[in-house]
Amino acid sequence: MPHNISPTKRGAKEKAAWRPLALAVIGASVLVTTGVGVFAALSASVNNVTPQAVDSGTLILTLADNGAGFSQSIANLAPGDDVNRYVTLTNSGSLAGSRIDLEVASTGLAALIADGTSPATTKALRVSATQCSVAWTPATGACAGTTTTLLSPITLTAAATAQTLISGTVAAGQDLHLRLSIELPDQSETTVNGILPAITVQGGSVNLTYTFIASQRAAETTNG
Repeated sequence: MPHNISPTKRGAKEKAAWRPLALAVIGASVLVTTGVGVFAALSASVNNVTPQAVDSGTLILTLADNGAGFSQSIANLAPGDDVNRYVTLTNSGSLAGSRIDLEVASTGLAALIADGTSPATTKALRVSATQCSVAWTPATGACAGTTTTLLSPITLTAAATAQTLISGTVAAGQDLHLRLSIELPDQSETTVNGILPAITVQGGSVNLTYTFIASQRAAETTNG
């Protein structure tokens, strides 16, 4: 006997048959649409045709003797003597400096480097610095311009720590005309029967190395 299928059941089966196919078609459509959107995105760029040049500056100090300068040794000092040496310090870089410091390293007889303490109150060597607005005349020690005291006399022990000579701007290309003085302070010692005192400034020697230190100008922000 034939089985009759109701219209309701037949419709349900037909819907179940085409539903997976419909979902597959819709999914493919979504993928195609999404793919076209990604690969068709617009972009743009621009750059300067001529490259921008950027150069860094230099901070360089050079030292030259004016006359004997530091290249000539100092011999046979007596208490009260003062010996001058003349040098030219130049900021030969392209950047301005904001400060110049001086350190003097010394080795040798301790009594010539640091003052003695009681009862051997020896007085050590002193170093000082003076600037002339123009070049010094080494033969006579004359300054045809204006002199400025940069460093008052201090012991070599004190000079081992950086001392500020100039706290203002030192322009690129500027020359600093300096006189460095070494003095042995006036003092008394007694040599008995050809024998020097146990602690003495006599018969000794020291070696000095002058180091000038430049600090760069303050950092700048430039517009334009």
